[in-house]
Formats: sequence, C-alpha cells, structure tokens
Amino acid sequence: MMTDNPLLPLRDKITALDKHLLELIAQRRELSTEVVNTKIKANIPVRDIEREQILVRTLIEQGKKHHLDEMLIKRLYQLIIEDSVLLQQRILQENINQNTLKSAKIAFLGPKGSYSHSATRRYASHHFDQIEESPCSSFKDIFEHVENGLVDYGILPIENSSSGSINEVYDLLQKTNLHIIGELSLPIDHCILADKQTTLDKIDTVYSHPQPFQQCSNFLENYPNWKIVYCDSTSSAMEMVAKINQPNVAAMGNKDGGELYGLKVLDHNFANQKENITRFIVLARKEIEVSDQIPAKTTIIMKTGQQAGALVDALLILRNHNIVMNKLESRPIHGNPWEEMFYIDLQGNIETIKMQQALKELSSITLFLKVLGCYPSDSIF
Repeated sequence: MMTDNPLLPLRDKITALDKHLLELIAQRRELSTEVVNTKIKANIPVRDIEREQILVRTLIEQGKKHHLDEMLIKRLYQLIIEDSVLLQQRILQENINQNTLKSAKIAFLGPKGSYSHSATRRYASHHFDQIEESPCSSFKDIFEHVENGLVDYGILPIENSSSGSINEVYDLLQKTNLHIIGELSLPIDHCILADKQTTLDKIDTVYSHPQPFQQCSNFLENYPNWKIVYCDSTSSAMEMVAKINQPNVAAMGNKDGGELYGLKVLDHNFANQKENITRFIVLARKEIEVSDQIPAKTTIIMKTGQQAGALVDALLILRNHNIVMNKLESRPIHGNPWEEMFYIDLQGNIETIKMQQALKELSSITLFLKVLGCYPSDSIF
C-alpha cells in the first residue's frame, strides 16, 4: 500500500512562495517603468551607482538577520538591478529613437545552440517582445544578410577575454556600411558534451570550433590521446556528435546547446581563464541616437600616416579631451602591405561637445576616419 509523500505539503508551500516572489519581481519592474518615465521628464541619468551600492550593502546587512549568505544576496540583486537598468535603457532608447519595433529578425552564427545563439536570445530578451532567428554559416553571411535587408540585425562575437580579438569580424567591419548599435558580454562556460550513456574515459574524439580549443588548451593537455576535429561552430559540433551517436565522441560547447541536441555534460568550467567572457556587437543598417542619460560607447576606425609618432599624436588628442579609450586594436589593410587600420572603443556619447571636438581634430591629422557606431554601454557592473 502506497503512503502519501510527506514532502508534498512542503513543496506546495515552496511553490506558493516562488509564485509570490515572481509577482513581487513583476511589481518591481512596473515601478522601474514609472521611475524611468520620471527620469525622462526630469532628465535624470538612468544609473545612480552610489545608490545601487548602498542598496546592496543595506540588503546584505538585513539578510544577515535572516542568516542569508552575503554572496547570494549580492548575486541576486545584481541580476535584479541589471534587469531594471536594461528595462529603463530600452524605454529611453525607444523614446529618443521613436522606435516602436516589438519584433525583429536577427542573424547569428549558427546553427541553433551556439554561443552566438545564446547571445542573440539574451540581447533580444531586453529589447524585443518577439524575434525570428536566422542562423548563418559564416560571419560574412551575417554581414550580407543585414546589408541586403534579409534581417534587421546581426549579432557577432568580436573579442574574448581568454583568446583575444576575433580578427575576421574586425576585417569585415573595414568594408561595411553597417552601424554598431549595441553590445553585450556573455560569460562562457565550455563543457564536454556527449551521449547520455557514456563517460569521460570513453572519449577519444572531440568536435568544436577552433576558439574553444584555444581557450581550453590547458585542459586538453590532460587528454593527449584525444583527436581534435574542427567545425564551423560549437553548435554544428554538437549537432554532429548527436548524429554520430557513439560513446567515444564528444563536443565542446555550452550547456544550453547540449540540452538542445540531447547531450549531457561530462565536465565543464575548465577554460584557461576562469573569467571567460565573450563580447558581442549588434549591427544594423541604420545608426541610432543614444540618450545622454545612458552610459555610451563610440567605436571608430582610423588610418594614420606612417611617420614616427603618428598614432601617439592621435591618442594625445583623446587624452587632451579627457576621453577614455576602452579598446585599441590594429588590423592590416588588405592590399596595402605594412599599413594598418586602428579600431578604437571610446567611452562616451558621440553627441557630446568633447567627443565632437576630438573627432574633428582626429580627422585633421589622420588619413582616414570613420565612426562605426555610438551605442549604449553593456557595462552594468
């Protein structure tokens, strides 16, 4: 005779509390909407870093009275504050750009299940109510899809904290008329993914994109007998392993993609650098205006002369106008041996007086200067 499960009443109480928590979070989001509407009228910046820090510290102290872990509270409220900030930024940007687009078609490096797919979904969740996903087989295809109007936006990885810049994307930016209108940073947790019935000791062949192999080279040294097979993307690697359906093959990719292809995680979190983050950019045919109430970035490309000190002279202009440089990347100019194009991420809005003056001065001493885009900064914390 079966007895009633004694856990059921407790689980019902937990479920009721979880439902109440969701209702409270939804109420908090509604208040965030009221807050940003007030900020728009009063021209108050979205971010109040000092208040956010005080809030988290206060909640940590209150949490101690309930024996709640400090890191739990910090992580929880970082997510809540991030959601609030991104919601307010979306409303501000829709207001200033008169954008009522609630759905969009977005191209990314596919197939589905790739890190680019995860980045696309994350970006879309903060900007659109609905999206149509358009997987592409190469970075060039993403550019062409956006340029030809087949999609509204393209999302591409441009640098990784472990393996550095993605040169192909930088090279494609030299030749496009598209604009950078957004960015996002995605934490990367590489996993060894395989058939649900297998174990790590049975693996002899691993499929993935070259980047994960490069980022996890130290881990791979522990398995010198593994055969490494390069694929166009991590998702195509996972798709291939799922089709092979053998206990000796595995893919290196992300957990979400593994679930999509019916694979299980055998090991994870083994990148050379534990803080493994990929930065993505969002491309569109039309540039956007960024509210002065939002932290912004401006990305430019320029070509200096080959005389001694040419690059230094350009960078001194930025220093003289107190403009912070977040990134400096050089790439060769195809067809022009020994000549380089410099890509620079600047902290600030292109509409500010100091940015306009700096760009004017840069134009007078460089052989080529182009603004790739001004867009909201993704640096929430």
